Amino acid sequence: MEYKGRRQSSNVDDARGRKMAGAAIPIGLILQVVSRMFGAKGLLVLAAVGIIGWQMGLFDPAALLGGGGQVTEVEYTPSAEEERLFEFVSVVLADTEDVWNQEFQRIGRQYRAPELVIYRQQYPTGCGVGDARMGPFYCPADQKVYIDLSFYDSLEQEFSAPGDFAQAYVIAHEVGHHVQNLLGISDQVAARRGQPDYNEYSVRLELQADYLAGVWANHNQRYLEHGDIEEAMRAANQIGDDAIQSRTQGRITPHAFTHGTSEQRMRWFNRGLQSGRIEDGDTFKIPYNSL
Repeated sequence: MEYKGRRQSSNVDDARGRKMAGAAIPIGLILQVVSRMFGAKGLLVLAAVGIIGWQMGLFDPAALLGGGGQVTEVEYTPSAEEERLFEFVSVVLADTEDVWNQEFQRIGRQYRAPELVIYRQQYPTGCGVGDARMGPFYCPADQKVYIDLSFYDSLEQEFSAPGDFAQAYVIAHEVGHHVQNLLGISDQVAARRGQPDYNEYSVRLELQADYLAGVWANHNQRYLEHGDIEEAMRAANQIGDDAIQSRTQGRITPHAFTHGTSEQRMRWFNRGLQSGRIEDGDTFKIPYNSL
């Protein structure tokens, strides 16, 4: 993907030189792992254990939510490669701003760009303590995207999904969640939390974010280089629920899916790439078995 010399977003917060005092409990990571492996029932069991632990004084709930977590300035000198990645994701974010400003204007809406926070290890967010092991994520409470750039090493080494466009796809997917938040879709899904079909709605939400990443790619084809789309498709393939479950637990449990299969994620990204229109990606009107 061509990015050198192009506009960088001003909505980037460089938090790499800030450090949280004390070790916070990576609750986001725990919830993500439990949800993927055991589904809604696992989350209910975790909540019960948490309440008992709190009542017995085994941990401080403030640590789970990042409450009281002080951030201090520390000396930090990034490597040349990390600075290159910083420039790259700043350009990708600028691209998403251009695309979604245009698309929202076309459908008669106003787009508010999210902030991208680049941090290291752990960082307080509106959704609790962000942990690098969670990978990139979007927090609807503060409307920010968070990423530790070391994730890109994992994307290449652990997920076998190298390439700059695979890296761009990850950012575009999280910004897709911001688009869903602005349109009120995220709230509708969040309202179903605790319901038996919540996991299915989570899958629909994630596949739509993949579709929206494809819409972004459609509008940026002039900057694509040979092999870029293949890089994004490879990344989508490697982070499907079935692929992750197979690697981590040796078996596939469809009822615990939260993001969709590898095939679904690739297909919905490709649909967005072919359409380029925000309204053609309604994953909520299609029978679940046909997604």
